[in-house]
Amino acid sequence: MKSIKRIVGKTVFGKKLKKFLRKKSHNEKFRGSKNYWEERYKAAENSGAGSYGRLADFKAEILNDFVMENNIRTVLEFGVGDGNQLSLAKYPHYIGYDVSETAIQLCKRRYKHDNTKEFHLINTNKNPGLKAELVLSLDVLYHLIEDHVFEAYVQELFASATKYVIIYSSNYDKQTAAHVKSRKFTRWIDSNISDAWKLVKVIKNKYPFDESNPDHTSISDFYIFSLEQ
Repeated sequence: MKSIKRIVGKTVFGKKLKKFLRKKSHNEKFRGSKNYWEERYKAAENSGAGSYGRLADFKAEILNDFVMENNIRTVLEFGVGDGNQLSLAKYPHYIGYDVSETAIQLCKRRYKHDNTKEFHLINTNKNPGLKAELVLSLDVLYHLIEDHVFEAYVQELFASATKYVIIYSSNYDKQTAAHVKSRKFTRWIDSNISDAWKLVKVIKNKYPFDESNPDHTSISDFYIFSLEQ
């Protein structure tokens, strides 16, 4: 019986079944956005397909060019994750936040010899209130299931930026999994963030989402906001 299970597990069907069961397990134990990501990183899982391979390369190309072209000196990101996307970044100084203590410890170990980077756990009562010229949110918004968490997060993005905010996310209303809830976030920003912030550019994904190839395509696009001086 064990040999049969091993054989089935190596087939395409077996691999898909394992992936489905892992997702089902995550959905059944979903207990909020913060808990989901802490449990995920504790289980030695990574930030997801969007932070690896060609999707990570695409994001890095857009962001590195933006930082260079606009002479950005400081970058702050809400949702650094496992730090793999960061490995492709070319930022003069970087501040990374995350809700997962495990993720923050991973990043501190990975970049312990890099004095251009610092990492902080998001804690409502103890955030140091750091600011940067550019604030990033990459593949995070649609993982914020609770409305109050989403709203507080977006408010913090804009409050922490002195020049630009770049959001990489889906931008429509649809929930597709227990831990995936897309929102028309630009509509919320229009109604709740200062008019001094303007959406100045949208960059469509080089690899738009394809159901037949979900790990190498994405639902996200880049939305670049600028603060009028």
